Amino acid sequence: MSGRRIMIVEDEALVAMMVEDLLTDLGCEVSGSFGAVGEALAYLDDGKPSLDGAVLDINIGGEMVFPVAEALRAKGVPFVFATGYGALPRKGFEDVTVLSKPINFGHLRDAVHGFGHAA
Repeated sequence: MSGRRIMIVEDEALVAMMVEDLLTDLGCEVSGSFGAVGEALAYLDDGKPSLDGAVLDINIGGEMVFPVAEALRAKGVPFVFATGYGALPRKGFEDVTVLSKPINFGHLRDAVHGFGHAA
């Protein structure tokens, strides 16, 4: 898992820092951490370095993260959802892993392992 580039979309700063720490412990590189859907979309639209995966909180300050998920899917970048509410993703995302908060290290490790390496 060393060197995998992972994007985080999480509106709670402490949770984002915890996920960053967990990913770093796994040997991953956090390519960007965003607290708003618009920021994450701008990052993806700006031709930034390729990503190996993403961890997406479903509810970002009252806005659903699905536009980011759609943009990642269009680019062929795997992702997982994270939620503290037990909410399941909307139709079309039933195949995406949902991690419950607080995020378990082993579950995150397994999800990142499944990302593989992007080209």
